[in-house]
Amino acid sequence: MTANYKRMLLKLSGEALMGEDSYGINPGVLDFVAGEVKEVVAEGVELGIVIGAGNIFRGVAGASRGMDRTTADNMGMLATVMNSLAMQDALERNGIITRVLSAIPMQSVSEPYIRRRATRHLEKGRVVIFAAGTGNPYFTTDSAAVLRALEIDAQIVVKATKVDGVYDKDPVVNEDAVKYDRLSYDVILQKGLRVMDAAAIALAREDGLPIMVLDMAAAGNIRRAALGEVVGTLITE
Repeated sequence: MTANYKRMLLKLSGEALMGEDSYGINPGVLDFVAGEVKEVVAEGVELGIVIGAGNIFRGVAGASRGMDRTTADNMGMLATVMNSLAMQDALERNGIITRVLSAIPMQSVSEPYIRRRATRHLEKGRVVIFAAGTGNPYFTTDSAAVLRALEIDAQIVVKATKVDGVYDKDPVVNEDAVKYDRLSYDVILQKGLRVMDAAAIALAREDGLPIMVLDMAAAGNIRRAALGEVVGTLITE
């Protein structure tokens, strides 16, 4: 089979990297994700990755406890760099050449984010991990994922998380929650469904960028998405 998408942006949930732990990065989860990414790369897909930081520090949570929002968001962006370096290590141990490009310059541990440089890495078959969000407070890593996807001309954003799609209500606490196979951007915004933040959905809608939400823990899901199969929930116009 050949990949349906030449270039893809994978958004990984920070919380999902915890696995069964209550905090931090689970090495077993990292190795599992690295194996999943290796399958996608083997299909010839040029892959960018954005990782959240909910397993280490979430800016909004810090702000809600009285911390200055800008300071809290900056700390959250630094936490994404830690996750990105951990993922880079796991990928390279699996034989996948990887580059970390950070929106906040940290030349000792990563390359600065430059769009043309990122595109060149992708063209050479390297996986590119985009760290530090957008480099600006008040923007989530969901917004960063959509922004980077548009900048590198990715054909789809795949959001791999702890749930197997988008539901009409929280499936963890509601047994009667109904899963959607397909959704439009407008329905998500109108119903306030918690898929990505509204800014990310609105940005994707503006350029007609598809988003697929799927379960990160199910083996083969990301590869199936790359091959064009609708896994989880597909969000389009």
